[in-house]
Amino acid sequence: MRELFEDAANQAPSDPNEAARQSARTPLPKRFYKAASCEETPDGFAILLDGRSVRTPARDLLVVPNRAIAQAIVAEWNAQGEVIDPGSMPLTRLANSTISAVADRVDAVADDLARYFESDLLFYRAAHPEALVAREAGQWDPVLFWVADTFGARFVLAEGIVHVRQPEHAVAAARAALPTDPWSVAAAHVTTTITGSALLALALLHGARDLDQVWAAANVDEDWNIEQWGLDSEAAVRRAGRLADLRAAALVLDAMRSAAG
Repeated sequence: MRELFEDAANQAPSDPNEAARQSARTPLPKRFYKAASCEETPDGFAILLDGRSVRTPARDLLVVPNRAIAQAIVAEWNAQGEVIDPGSMPLTRLANSTISAVADRVDAVADDLARYFESDLLFYRAAHPEALVAREAGQWDPVLFWVADTFGARFVLAEGIVHVRQPEHAVAAARAALPTDPWSVAAAHVTTTITGSALLALALLHGARDLDQVWAAANVDEDWNIEQWGLDSEAAVRRAGRLADLRAAALVLDAMRSAAG
């Protein structure tokens, strides 16, 4: 079982779907436990299988900072059938990554996330058709206005895909609004890689946009193409996987925000 989660620990948070792709090529182990649970400890909430501590692939104890995250992870383990499928356990994979790959390098992960402020999805607009232009503006402009009003970060927009240099003060202001705890940083990084937008991650982090709004904004162009051409089955599976990972990240962000009061 440990090998099934190793890619998440080694590669996350940069690619939240890789563990699922790897596990598809690896025989899944049979479920070996009756029930998962959680237990409060001095370090947080430990995840248990039949009363025994769970460890990450890097052999760190799987201990999370609050009960909401712990209960959601427990639900993932209890939802497993005859075999254990890491692809259906996005919160567990995110927790593994946070504990073993982010906790000791929070600033580096946050810096990697902040680089998206220089080339964010929301900056680059379609020139046509008018209906798509209007749809992008309707989904993206409110986020840009919120970032400008809340953090003083005013960015430059462009048509097409030619890179436009962003003001250094805007990038710095947005970077300063990122969290400092490893769980929020990891979840925000996952949100950013899924959506292509650190600004959407920032809005989700601070509660300015909810999960459904972030998903809709991240998929404006894809949804437009689906309306024109349809969605094939493989693309639908990939899309469902991205949404599951985004839901996991959103749950962590919400739980951390609620715990902070």
